[in-house]
Amino acid sequence: MNDLTNAGTARDGTAATGGVLYRLVWKWHFLASLYVLPFMVMLGVTGGVYLYKPQIEAALYHDLLVVEATGQPLSIDAQLAGFEAMVAPKRLREVQIGEDPTASTRVEFDDAAGTRSYGYVNPYTGEVLGLQARDDMIMRQVQTFHGELLLGDIGTKFVELSAHWAVVMFVTGAILWWPRGRSKTIVTPHGSGRTWWRSTHLFTGMLATVLVVPILITGLPWTDVWGGALDRVQTATGQSSVSLKWGGAVPKSTPDADGPVGLDQAIATARSEGIAAPWLLRPARGEDGSVWVGSASTDRRDQSELVIDQYSGAVLARVDFADNPPVAKAVSWGISFHRGEAYGWLNLAQKTLAAALSVMLAVSGFVAWWMRRPAGSLGVPAAPEARLGWPMAALTLGLMVLFPLMGASLLLALALDWLLFKRLGWFQGQRSVPAE
Repeated sequence: MNDLTNAGTARDGTAATGGVLYRLVWKWHFLASLYVLPFMVMLGVTGGVYLYKPQIEAALYHDLLVVEATGQPLSIDAQLAGFEAMVAPKRLREVQIGEDPTASTRVEFDDAAGTRSYGYVNPYTGEVLGLQARDDMIMRQVQTFHGELLLGDIGTKFVELSAHWAVVMFVTGAILWWPRGRSKTIVTPHGSGRTWWRSTHLFTGMLATVLVVPILITGLPWTDVWGGALDRVQTATGQSSVSLKWGGAVPKSTPDADGPVGLDQAIATARSEGIAAPWLLRPARGEDGSVWVGSASTDRRDQSELVIDQYSGAVLARVDFADNPPVAKAVSWGISFHRGEAYGWLNLAQKTLAAALSVMLAVSGFVAWWMRRPAGSLGVPAAPEARLGWPMAALTLGLMVLFPLMGASLLLALALDWLLFKRLGWFQGQRSVPAE
């Protein structure tokens, strides 16, 4: 990955060299990096931290999550009845139950003010160990900052745009890195000063292209514009994921004079049906409502769902991961990979390394560029005025269709360049190209 480093006038005073395509690619790599690198640091740090959410929360909220196993636990109905009496929630959303005898029962609910919150109950005593607004939890804030910079819908557009332009940065960087007449294809960190920073950027860029680009792509289904378009395409083509958690098509219970059989029966049914623990349980709402139980396992293959009649305990419907269409499965596995859950500790280690490389790539590129740039200038690489042939035009149009938010930003950038930047002399480039 050639860096941001080599913009500006060459130290030996030579004029710009290199082919037209090479110089155009170099300028686009530089300009894409100006926008992307700050986001890359943020995404690398927050994403790397979030990978270890279970371990971090286990330390931060130990008093809420861990209890002493003493005798037989209370029924789930008794735990919820005590919780409702003490907390008076506006709405009960979901209960998480596991098989670990030292784990508390987690209740997700809306409080009287409508704030989505978690409550933690000692399953042996019924004591409410504590309440926590969901969005105030530290790892939730890390997740929100990672996805939207704490700026809501506007922030998520900026993050999505950085992911799109990061793809451009990595592609152009790979073109610049590709050896042209050099026998040595792998450059390891060496030398001192700017040489060390530049060689480090080359080395980390090579590794990051392999490790980070798949992470960028698998994160796109979460985005507003690209992800929203994918969701519409999946719906139109019958490739959406299958779920019984929401929707009017969920089977209803048949009221019985003997009343509901209880939530413990629903968990017993889930266990007998082979649903993997821990379980997420949604109590029935209304007289004809049904109980929903799903697996909270991080293994996608185990994520099955049941709809259970609240009166008889009979299974009214079941959906397994295998029932999803191919595109939905691919998206789901991509999300699992993005979270570092797809194949155990190896995926976690891979994601940790990718996060570290993202930060090092950004820092090394910035430092090497800063040490190289002419005083008082950005040191934008020179690029000749070039006619856009039909192959390049088709490629550009294809990228704009594939990444519509990037396409919109490109059109805006070209308009600003034509109307304003050229008149002000901004981003026009110095007469040099990257050193080989």
